[in-house]
Amino acid sequence: MEVESLGTFLKTRRARVTPAHIGLRTFSTARRVPGLRREELAQLAGVSVGYYTRLEQDQAGTASPQVLNALARILKLDPAETTHLHNLALRRAAAPRMVRHQRERLHPRVLALLASLGQVTPAIVLGRRGDVLAWNRTGHALIAEHVDFNAPQDSAQRPSIPRMFFLDSHTRALHENWDDLARIHVAFLRFTAGRYPNDRRLAELIGELVMRSDDFAKLWATGDVAECTVGTMHLQHPTVGRLNVDYQVWLQPDSPDHRLEIYTANDDSSADALRLLSSQAAGQHFPEAAPPSAAL
Repeated sequence: MEVESLGTFLKTRRARVTPAHIGLRTFSTARRVPGLRREELAQLAGVSVGYYTRLEQDQAGTASPQVLNALARILKLDPAETTHLHNLALRRAAAPRMVRHQRERLHPRVLALLASLGQVTPAIVLGRRGDVLAWNRTGHALIAEHVDFNAPQDSAQRPSIPRMFFLDSHTRALHENWDDLARIHVAFLRFTAGRYPNDRRLAELIGELVMRSDDFAKLWATGDVAECTVGTMHLQHPTVGRLNVDYQVWLQPDSPDHRLEIYTANDDSSADALRLLSSQAAGQHFPEAAPPSAAL
């Protein structure tokens, strides 16, 4: 499955920008398209209509950074969308062959940072495709207490946050603001796919979710792109009840594929719920897992 082409992304972004959005006067009320016409966008970007049409048809050669930046400006792309546009253009130029990457390896500094948080602050480490590579007891209890705590140790059994979010009823029931978070998940997955265009496992994951989840398929069709570094989750937890937590992502320059996601309470009652969850998670007598290995 080809996750997305440059032309497809340009068409979805063009459709959402009307002449009024960019102060363009029109002298005809009969428009067959809701957004900008190809010729309007081409003129504003300083390229020929024929060249822009070939871009949307994925038949043009390499697009220069100057042209891409001009298109991004006119289409009012945000920084994440602009990065995605350039990534898609690079993929088009390089025409990479899809490959199955080797198992992901956690940098020791990521593991050390996770360990330094102890069990009080919920935290998980995610791989590039959203697989859980490691978590502490409270992080596990907060987002996936119905899943085996030791599951991240086995590369074949690792929990996949995207799969859980769209295919697992427990995860859906946990998130009261599921709709908002779902849009963010899909937009970030598209951003990731632009960064790793030859990752066959990632393409297979997206294809699986499109086929198995109508909600995912509808959100994927919007073409939205976003980074995902901070946000809020409103949870109805089966053990400690309702709580609101903020998440923030910490990235390591030496390990850019891996994201340490930390959760903190954003009100007093949620802080009490997290302390109770941490206490209960620490008091449960799980078979102790071996410390996460740097080679996963």
